[in-house]
Amino acid sequence: MNERREEIRRLIKETRSLPTLPGIITKMSALVENDKTSIQEIARLVSSDQILSAKVLKLVNSPFYGFPGRVSTVSNALILLGVNVVKGLSLSASIFEMMEKNVVGLWEHSLGTAVAASVIAKRIGAPEAEEISTAALLHDIGKVIVKIKFEEDYKRFESLVQDKEISMFEAERELLGADHAEIGGWLAKSWYLPEKLIEPIAYHHDVEKATRHPLNTAIVHLADVLVKAGGFGFSGDNVVPLIQPAAWKKTGLTETQLEGIIDEIEDKLIDVKNLSLEIQATHDAPA
Repeated sequence: MNERREEIRRLIKETRSLPTLPGIITKMSALVENDKTSIQEIARLVSSDQILSAKVLKLVNSPFYGFPGRVSTVSNALILLGVNVVKGLSLSASIFEMMEKNVVGLWEHSLGTAVAASVIAKRIGAPEAEEISTAALLHDIGKVIVKIKFEEDYKRFESLVQDKEISMFEAERELLGADHAEIGGWLAKSWYLPEKLIEPIAYHHDVEKATRHPLNTAIVHLADVLVKAGGFGFSGDNVVPLIQPAAWKKTGLTETQLEGIIDEIEDKLIDVKNLSLEIQATHDAPA
């Protein structure tokens, strides 16, 4: 089975038809990682792409964020939201365009997990809450790749999930010898994303394996479980995994604290659903 996994890894690495991030997102990633980059430099980059600018302004003015007054410049959007949020929104829009309409449920699950991760990170005072949210947004990107690269086999995954009542994660391992978390990690590396994003993507189903960013990984895992338990979106199966002991230990949460987090997440997911419908309407609108 290890040989099969390596074969798939080589196939993915060598295939030119893999979706790649738009050049502007790659440039933005480099700018955001540079501590000397100014807001104005990033604003100029975003403003150089009229479609991306329109998306950022549309999202910052959406009821989801609830800012008083209207935001009319990319610079102000960056100041209000923070550059990492704008980067996350840009990634989200780009990834949504990679997905087909029949995986909107997966996109909603990803967006819901991002919001849930943000709630958890802020509740426990975790540093880098925005980046944890971005990692959560991308945590299932490997599923997109599996669907694209193994489209002919996808029905077999779905049949296996239904017949054996197992998770998509388990079905992928049984049929491919590799799972979407591993594949997502490989893709994130090929995009040169920072390790603080790669590790939560690669280990959100196996928190104990995270060595450099275990807290970020634990939060993404917890957010993923809670959003699945809440039945928001559709990640490919209806199996709700148990919260892993390593995640409890790393976050230090009690069950009572978790109940408060769940209440806050449920409120925010209503806004997420409205945002999803708004973005889908934008995506479906004629150019």
